[in-house]
Amino acid sequence: MPSFDTTATGTASGEKSTGAGLSIAILALAGFVIVTTEFLIIGLLPSMARDLGISISDAGLLVTLFAFTVMLFGPPLTAMLSHLDRKRTFVIILLIFAAANALAAVSSNIWVLAFARFIPALALPVFWGTASETASLLAGPERAGKAVAQVYLGISAAMLFGIPLGTLFADAVGWRGAFWALTVLSMLMALLLWISMPSLAPTAKVGLAKQAKILGDPRFIANLVLSILLFTAMFAAYTYLADTLERIALVPSAHVGWWLMGFGAVGLIGNGLGGRYVDRSPLGSTIVFAVLLALGMTASVPAAGSLPLLCAVLFVWGVAHTALFPICQIRVMKAAPQAQALAGTLNVSAANAGIGLGSVIGGVTIEHLGLHDVGYVAAAIAVLAVITAVLTLRMKSN
Repeated sequence: MPSFDTTATGTASGEKSTGAGLSIAILALAGFVIVTTEFLIIGLLPSMARDLGISISDAGLLVTLFAFTVMLFGPPLTAMLSHLDRKRTFVIILLIFAAANALAAVSSNIWVLAFARFIPALALPVFWGTASETASLLAGPERAGKAVAQVYLGISAAMLFGIPLGTLFADAVGWRGAFWALTVLSMLMALLLWISMPSLAPTAKVGLAKQAKILGDPRFIANLVLSILLFTAMFAAYTYLADTLERIALVPSAHVGWWLMGFGAVGLIGNGLGGRYVDRSPLGSTIVFAVLLALGMTASVPAAGSLPLLCAVLFVWGVAHTALFPICQIRVMKAAPQAQALAGTLNVSAANAGIGLGSVIGGVTIEHLGLHDVGYVAAAIAVLAVITAVLTLRMKSN
């Protein structure tokens, strides 16, 4: 297993020991706001579709737009910007999110809203690629997985608090009010980063062509393909979880946010487990949680008739879903230690390619087969991911 190179942090060992924890915590908070902005729309899809007079499948394309924008623009933008002052980069990204959320709040049609989703999608992969590398470098090679998992607590917190509470907030004041709240939070986070985060010496600029050499490694490509498959499976079902809870489990719309909060709460367990085991066996942990993901998504509809059983199924699903976020990120970064920021962003792009494909596949499944079959289709893709992980593991041992 390759180790992370910590020679380019520009920080002394003393600064690592005293400042790493604070820096990682601040990045996690920023990640919370960013992920809430990206995924809150999933909980708002039913109300937005009704308000804008469009189908739920068309509204789901907003998720696809965001994801594909990240996929296409993330790697070159991160490669070009990874050498810049990280503190300023993070602050600018949060201000971009604030402006985009404000535009979404005042949008009058789906086209303006789509533009408001496009702009922050350009900045998101730069944040995650740079933040992941920053956390791993600050923590050192032996704790890199745990450090990135700590940053990824922002994702778990977004699923636990941001997305569900945002859904409940939107149910009370409207989805536009939810975007206004995100505007304020983004500005507050930008201020907190500017005041509290220590400046880190920028890394040396490395040309895009030199960084892109990692794309010639078959094992690295296999890890990217694996991330695409996993996130396709995850979001084919998760994108329409709110609709599933309303229409199949017959959960009142006012209560959907609480169910999403429960899903996010168990994700804290998944995040911790993923960060713990990924350092031991990146591909092995991927296989285990992908199997659990497939089981949870498969059982979701059959369990919908019994709320206690549905809770148990969503527990398994939620743990596996959130565990795969840090697992995929660390697995890909470990496959290319010589270009961590680009590798991290390529994984974010791969993940968002999967998110986009998943939302499309889920929408097509709803239109042609029905909402009941989304979990089965998603689980089939997860099984394909397990097979790919086994083949990648064998490739690594050869």
